Amino acid sequence: MKVPLLDLPAHHRELRDELVAAVTRVLDSGAYILSDEVKKLEEGVAAYCGARFAIGVSSGTDALLAALMAVDVGPGDEVVTTAFSFFATAGTISRLGARPVFVDIDPATYNIDPKAIERALTPKTKCIVPVHLYGQCADMKPILELAGARGIKIVEDAAQAIGARYPGGRQAGTLGTLGCLSFFPTKNLGAAGDAGMVLTDDPALAAKVRMIRVHGSEPKYYHKLVGGNFRIDSIQAAVLNVKLPRLDGWTGKRRENAARYASLFGEKGLGSKVTLPQPAYANQGLGFDHIYHQYVLRAERRDALREHLTQAGVATEIYYPLPLHLQECFRDLGYRPGSLPESERAARETIALPIYPELTAEQQSAVVDAIAGFYN
Repeated sequence: MKVPLLDLPAHHRELRDELVAAVTRVLDSGAYILSDEVKKLEEGVAAYCGARFAIGVSSGTDALLAALMAVDVGPGDEVVTTAFSFFATAGTISRLGARPVFVDIDPATYNIDPKAIERALTPKTKCIVPVHLYGQCADMKPILELAGARGIKIVEDAAQAIGARYPGGRQAGTLGTLGCLSFFPTKNLGAAGDAGMVLTDDPALAAKVRMIRVHGSEPKYYHKLVGGNFRIDSIQAAVLNVKLPRLDGWTGKRRENAARYASLFGEKGLGSKVTLPQPAYANQGLGFDHIYHQYVLRAERRDALREHLTQAGVATEIYYPLPLHLQECFRDLGYRPGSLPESERAARETIALPIYPELTAEQQSAVVDAIAGFYN
């Protein structure tokens, strides 16, 4: 049985007529940038996430870049973040002339270790960028306390975590100074191309991000600062407006699939060979404490297992095979193999399995049978 990592055609099949109608409506309107569709999406995402303001931008990467610009990160500043994340987390810091300061992760959740953050803070620390990796919130309470005591801004990278809740009920992206979402097509809420969003409760920062996304102009052709072209397309907003009301349903199916995986792995007795995802806030009545953007295992002989699964028709992915502190472009920062051992171990041992909402019980059984066949 062929099992893709993600099946976007299946995901869109029942929405096709609505999506075509939405795109056609935009084409017929002639309003392709920052239109009423964008305003509707911003209002919808703000309400969904529990943020006062939501500002649509051109990608999740540009959401991070605009948010960091809004809190004046620049040359001479240090920004503390995780070494185990997608490249944009650190690339945006470097693009502004600031220094990424990488710290290690909690081995259970793969999220940034708050104790490591505290050790990394210096008088040059301008900002902390925690990442809510794979679909669950980082441990934000100690991070917020650290930042608050020192007057440090927090920009949350919630690109993989829309709808994930932290104890107390707040959602990923609404706990810090600003939060950043991605609507890349593979995300739980995905566009038909690149799109992103910046969240904040601060009206001054919201206004600044809105200026930054249009080259720093307010009003048009009058530039108070140097921004960028970070505008969201109306067609992407229209697609997302069709999909947003269905997001909770899709997240529920992802959680059902995660529970089924746990049951299937238990039946096969694979607990000594693989470590399943560990929701940090389970049984706290949060609802979507983990939205399972990815279903990531630790596995013995990971690379050989992946090759076996490929031969069996099961698609997988490695998120991420080389942690950020060991990337060639950051060599001048002085990190070496062994600097951040948990990030490096995760890069060697983790593998992501299919978890998308349309995944069937039969496909999941085939995935686990293939893994059992490798180890047995």
